[in-house]
Amino acid sequence: MPPGDIERLCRAVVPGAGPVEIQPLATGLISETYRVVRDGVAYALKAAAEHGADLGLDVAWEAQLLERAASSKLAPPLVYFDPKRAVMVSRWVAGQSWPLKDVKRPANMRRLAELLRRVHALSVPAPPRVMSPRSWVQVYGAALSRRAGGCTVDTALRTAADSRLQEFARLPPVAGAVCHSDLHAMNLIQDGESLILLDWEYAHVSDPLWDLAGWAANNDFEAETQRDLLRSYLGAAPSTSEWIRFRLLMWLYDYVCLLWSALYLNTRGGGANEISRRATLLDARLRLPAHYAA
Repeated sequence: MPPGDIERLCRAVVPGAGPVEIQPLATGLISETYRVVRDGVAYALKAAAEHGADLGLDVAWEAQLLERAASSKLAPPLVYFDPKRAVMVSRWVAGQSWPLKDVKRPANMRRLAELLRRVHALSVPAPPRVMSPRSWVQVYGAALSRRAGGCTVDTALRTAADSRLQEFARLPPVAGAVCHSDLHAMNLIQDGESLILLDWEYAHVSDPLWDLAGWAANNDFEAETQRDLLRSYLGAAPSTSEWIRFRLLMWLYDYVCLLWSALYLNTRGGGANEISRRATLLDARLRLPAHYAA
């Protein structure tokens, strides 16, 4: 968003009457995020990105969910929402993200598991926004096909994804729950003794293990650490069927992230070195069945 436009937007929607201090933070596929300070109070403003990708997300549903998550102290308080402009303003959370060495600490593994149990216990706004791994693959596949050059993920991986989606469809169904669906270290903030989750725009109702698979995949957990995470969440060693489901969801989560990366690089162009490196890692990892073998 041009600087003049974002300043006018901040003056109109951020609480207070004084001048605004604006710091751009990130531009994703669908939104831009800014840190805004006004009258000594800091806020996070999220607005629809210029030329953002159409992923069929539901900002009104997200806003309802954010209100419920904030009331449970799982998300920053929402102070402004405009569904027509897809603008949200939340209170700024002054905390820290966990470095990788802390992510794997047993005590933090237990804290993360407890946090996810609370997320998955949230009441679901009606009508529910239900998504499955197949839904995400279809959404990103369609978005890539609309871009110049079409899909950049090769045939071998698409075939492997179809096979795993069919395998997942044959598993016994489980009750869906609210899933954050974008669990990585930068979206988890420790504020004193509290843990707060940011960026709920991909949240939906799905298999609860989708979130655990995402946290494990994004932090590159090995099998032993994955089992520790599942054990902390379940309160007991995972059963064979739970382990199989989890490992299958890890492959599918990595594949969806690869599609996201391909779409981001296609949409945003060059300069995204970190995302390009991550995409290269995911592409290589997805071709190693042993990494996901149950």
